Amino acid sequence: MLEYLTSLNDHNLPYPDTMHPIVVHFVIAMVLFAFICDVIGYFTGKSHLFEVSWWNMFVATVAIFVAIIFGQFEAGLAQPYAVAKSVLNVHTLIGWSLSGIIASITAWRYVIRNRNPEKLPIPYMLAGLCLIAIVGVQVYLGDQLVWVYGLHTVPVVEAVKEGILP
Repeated sequence: MLEYLTSLNDHNLPYPDTMHPIVVHFVIAMVLFAFICDVIGYFTGKSHLFEVSWWNMFVATVAIFVAIIFGQFEAGLAQPYAVAKSVLNVHTLIGWSLSGIIASITAWRYVIRNRNPEKLPIPYMLAGLCLIAIVGVQVYLGDQLVWVYGLHTVPVVEAVKEGILP
């Protein structure tokens, strides 16, 4: 059993496939859904959507740290080649920044929720819009790492092991 935990497969991982994208897509969905609930609640006056938004942001705040742990672990096993390193470094920097941003916005949301659960201020809505934009950039960079640079794909892992990619 121990050999399965310590040996790497053809994706250069100790488990069948990457976990980071699974967890991070959960975070992306929760943040986007929270923002959509806030916008709909703001314009329709349906304040119960603010509660849905709050819980989505709360869970996303916890989940982003799980995504970062898997992301750091898998990035370390990826053996990125020279061209992919700069994108991976920016993706990592924004990922860590997003953990702080999401946690801060969630804390702000908690204060708003305690003061007046029926209303959201415009600055909070603008912060949510900025968060969505940053998440969009992060998604783009993550897509590049997989679909352009092929990190953890079998052909790229084999090319790195054979020394074809520097």
